[in-house]
Amino acid sequence: MPKGAYEKELQRLQIELVSMQQWVIESGARVVVIFEGRDAAGKGGAIKRIMQYLNPRAARVVALPTPSEREKGQWYFQRYIERMPTHGEIVLMDRSWYNRAGVEKVMGYCTPEQYRRFLDQVPTVERMLVDDGIILVKYWFSVSDAVQEQRFRSRLNDPMRRWKLSETDVLSISKWEDYSRAKDAMFEATDNAHAPWWTIESDDKRASRINTISHLLSQIPYEPREPEEVSIPDRPEADDYDRPDKALYRYVPDRAATVAG
Repeated sequence: MPKGAYEKELQRLQIELVSMQQWVIESGARVVVIFEGRDAAGKGGAIKRIMQYLNPRAARVVALPTPSEREKGQWYFQRYIERMPTHGEIVLMDRSWYNRAGVEKVMGYCTPEQYRRFLDQVPTVERMLVDDGIILVKYWFSVSDAVQEQRFRSRLNDPMRRWKLSETDVLSISKWEDYSRAKDAMFEATDNAHAPWWTIESDDKRASRINTISHLLSQIPYEPREPEEVSIPDRPEADDYDRPDKALYRYVPDRAATVAG
């Protein structure tokens, strides 16, 4: 997707996202958006563009680390359920309970019994969320093997993105077929009418972001909201108060001036 067309449409969609969020806040809606897919498929970039201008008091990203020993002893869904939204809130899940159907299954981090139990329970859990009024949207980001490897290699020598490349990520290359089988089995068990999967082709990052945001907006039954009018008052005339001398305060060194010079 050409950069100019992408930036223009992204700006329009981000304005709509702000309007949508205002409706969520005013209506008390609860929204959960799940982002799943192959490693390096572009989930993080899409989440970043969605969150960029939203009010962080009413929208948050949930990206859980490896479960603690205590969490390992809980019902599998427990630590995710704790992060569900309250009234007027949007939650974007950067990976979710579907870790069990993907990386845990492929890498042997869960037992076959735990895996089977998960596939049995997850449709019921999601039905409960939807029946309680939560708007649940599930996205699967699909990327080709060639593009995935290209993105992995681009991270190797990038100090700002090197953290994205873990041993588990790299193994997804050699276990490509295993992940494909796991994904197909997951879809067969969890692609339901009350909580369907939506697939996003993401070899083109710009196009995938536009498609994701556009579709997400179509899934929220929001009504456009105009921001309340705000009147900025005139600044009053200064009185005879004398401010303390600036030399009394500590200021951050002007590194910007040094770089510019």
